Amino acid sequence: MSDEKTHFGYQQVPIGEKAKRVADVFHSVADNYDIMNDVMSFGVHRLWKRFTLSQTGLKAGQKVLDLAGGTGDLALKMTSMVGPSGQVVLSDINGSMLRRGRERLIDNGVAGNIEYVQANAECLPFADDTFDCITIAFGLRNVTDKDKALRSMLRILKPGGRLLVLEFSKPVAPGLAPVYDAYSFKLLPLMGKYIAKDEDSYQYLAESIRMHPGQETLKGMMEEAGFNKVKYHNLSGGIVALHKGYKV
Repeated sequence: MSDEKTHFGYQQVPIGEKAKRVADVFHSVADNYDIMNDVMSFGVHRLWKRFTLSQTGLKAGQKVLDLAGGTGDLALKMTSMVGPSGQVVLSDINGSMLRRGRERLIDNGVAGNIEYVQANAECLPFADDTFDCITIAFGLRNVTDKDKALRSMLRILKPGGRLLVLEFSKPVAPGLAPVYDAYSFKLLPLMGKYIAKDEDSYQYLAESIRMHPGQETLKGMMEEAGFNKVKYHNLSGGIVALHKGYKV
């Protein structure tokens, strides 16, 4: 068995263990995920996701995959963007998160143009050239082999299709980094402790953000995977970035 290691937050763990550890985190936080998103970001995550939706270019009749789609907030909006003749696939590796997303869409009366698939981003169970657009919001940093996942996404995009990666990144605004560090490592675990009753999971989430590649590194990874015309938009001073790339 391979003894190669990868990072789980700041810990080094065997590659084969990371997926299970990440799964345990999201099983733990699933029921409080939406309220914690609002609390942690002071509601700004809604603006980041609105901007992401504006960059999808989705039209009626198209097919879109929302990867690591969790509780379904992007998928919910996209069902109306592609209309009854289109299709949205909400996918997550974590069954608890996918269940929450399905419940949310059903509660909002969505049926017909939505499908739910539990899948690993590294080996997506879809045919080549299937989707007009793929989104992955705050999920790529939890993937063990990001390069493999990006190649898997490229394979299932149609020629001309686009990938949008919304993810925490590296602050670029002057003076923001130390404030953000204090927030991430002092306030965030406390919020997890008292609101979600799960301090350890939110400590991991803070650490996973720091271990995720910065803007230029991720841009290079997307280009190396085969994406074309890759660019990114810094949001909230670089705390978050939206990367966009196309399949030729």
